[in-house]
Amino acid sequence: MTAKGVSAVLAAVVQERGVPAHIRSDNGPEFIARAVRAWMLEAGMETLYIEPGAPWENGYAESFNSKVRDELLNAEEFTSLLEARVLGKAWKQEYNHVRPHSALGYRTPAEFGEVCPRADSAKPPPARGHICDG
Repeated sequence: MTAKGVSAVLAAVVQERGVPAHIRSDNGPEFIARAVRAWMLEAGMETLYIEPGAPWENGYAESFNSKVRDELLNAEEFTSLLEARVLGKAWKQEYNHVRPHSALGYRTPAEFGEVCPRADSAKPPPARGHICDG
């Protein structure tokens, strides 16, 4: 993914959910690119970089990556790109809308997202330290 692509995805999320205090990322080229860092600075957020060789600093992402690998990529043999897209979309739907997650109080990510105010919401943002601060 290019720095421009990362910036576009982050901009869409920020527009929908508001500006987070920081974004945690690894040191991949798409997150250390000047364009992304400049965009984040302009948007008023900081980056918390994960030290190389220290995946425990980002346990949520590592846990998610492990689930995708174990439940989708290692469990299926895709015969085409279309099949991979269809099965990936079905897995994503179940992960986000059907399966409760213990880290989210046994709610689905979709249910959890509904309790966190969006940027265009009339509700005030949650107090610092609130679970929606993430």
